Amino acid sequence: MSNMVDPLVAQIAARIRVERERRRWTLAQLADASGVSRAMIHRIERGESSPTAAILGKLSAAFQLSVSSLFALAEGAAEAPADAPDAASPDGESEPGGVRRRGDAAQWTDPATGYRRRQITGLSFPTEVAEIRLPAGARVPYPAAAFAFLRQVVWVIDGHLTFHEGDEVHELDAGDTIELGEPSPRVFANTSAAECRYAVILARGTRP
Repeated sequence: MSNMVDPLVAQIAARIRVERERRRWTLAQLADASGVSRAMIHRIERGESSPTAAILGKLSAAFQLSVSSLFALAEGAAEAPADAPDAASPDGESEPGGVRRRGDAAQWTDPATGYRRRQITGLSFPTEVAEIRLPAGARVPYPAAAFAFLRQVVWVIDGHLTFHEGDEVHELDAGDTIELGEPSPRVFANTSAAECRYAVILARGTRP
């Protein structure tokens, strides 16, 4: 069996550790803030375990970052020259770049559900856009804190999405959109027999 680690998984692991250390948190403090066990966080940071979408949602919420921000920060740091300032620094400013080919954006797959996520915009762009492919039968929950300080729209491109927003359930078909309101626990579920493809578009708030 190969011991090679997916480059994007390694970048995410490194970014989680950077965000934790930037706040001067111990593993135990991040565990308390996120609800993810200390042992699991330790394995993720060491690249010994690939986090699921649900775990990334909890860790992002603890950092008061969106999942999209966490991915963009991870990719941005990896693309920066070794002697450059931290390209993923929340205080940094950079200009959006031109053409970004499909192959340039890394795709991440949730090991638990097969959910696939591709970041469309880079770190320097003021709006975050991600393309999601949710397999038939998959269900991905996120805590309310993962949506704090964000304005977000979900746009279904293909298939059917069952979207839980707190106690409300929305059945969305291709072409449907939903603009999200106040933060609440949310679940993206595909109850159909075919893959669902949707886009998540959000405006970044103030980063901690």
